[in-house]
Amino acid sequence: MTVSILVPSSLVREAEDKREATRKIGYVARAATVFNVDRVTIFPDEAGENRWGGDFVETVLRYAATPPYLRKEAWGKRDELQYAGILPPLRTATQTGSESDDSESIRQGIVTEVGPDGRVRVNCGLQHPISLIVPPSMEAPDVGERVTIRISSRRPVRAKIVDETPPGFAVSRMDLPEALGREDAGLCIATSRHGEELSVGRLGVLAGRLQTDGATIVFGAPDRGLVEIFGVEEAEIAAHRSGIWDTDADSPRVESGAPSRFDLWLNAIPNQGSKTVRTEEALFAVLACLTLKE
Repeated sequence: MTVSILVPSSLVREAEDKREATRKIGYVARAATVFNVDRVTIFPDEAGENRWGGDFVETVLRYAATPPYLRKEAWGKRDELQYAGILPPLRTATQTGSESDDSESIRQGIVTEVGPDGRVRVNCGLQHPISLIVPPSMEAPDVGERVTIRISSRRPVRAKIVDETPPGFAVSRMDLPEALGREDAGLCIATSRHGEELSVGRLGVLAGRLQTDGATIVFGAPDRGLVEIFGVEEAEIAAHRSGIWDTDADSPRVESGAPSRFDLWLNAIPNQGSKTVRTEEALFAVLACLTLKE
């Protein structure tokens, strides 16, 4: 079960400068972390882009998702990261290693050297890079590749490379049909003020489905929602009513073309007082509802 969010390449289309664009992307990264999102995917909306498009959004998101102790080595200096210092800290939750008990910590590392006999040197934020054996079940990583490290003790250092996904979210770029067609896509939800209004009664049904199946949740851009991005009529969305509220029936599967490519068009802020809700605001509002448990 995974939770993925999709944002358009036009995410920062209304930003007045690079600093403001970076700040907005930081809020997206923060929301993804707070609500334990597994994947943030950028889908193309070239018609809505302004000065900063998909390349910029992807770079800043990937940087934000990189642990602070690896950022300098992984990224160096890049023009897109001129204002990376204003990104909010994510403080991804992990178990904290200890010398006095059996708890362990999981963190990312970067391979700095590949040696003989299946050993590699890894920078994982300790005082010095450490030499580790690559597990037989894994292919030998290349220099610069990231690996997951489980640290059981810091003094003395005891650590190993594990075939696990590190804490935090992954970043990718993908066309919308491909993202919705993933095997782990789960319930495919389009967020829009023209969608079906979320209520207390419906929330229980929806939360149960998400806990079982996971979800892919798609957001629009500022002043350019999914209706404008897909070029659909509001009446088409009104006519597309989901069957997920009927617990005795299977929900419709994703088809080709909007709006029927989604299982549900959802309005999670039915009483919004502003004419538009910014993407980063919608992320917090929608994920706060959808990550509740039954």
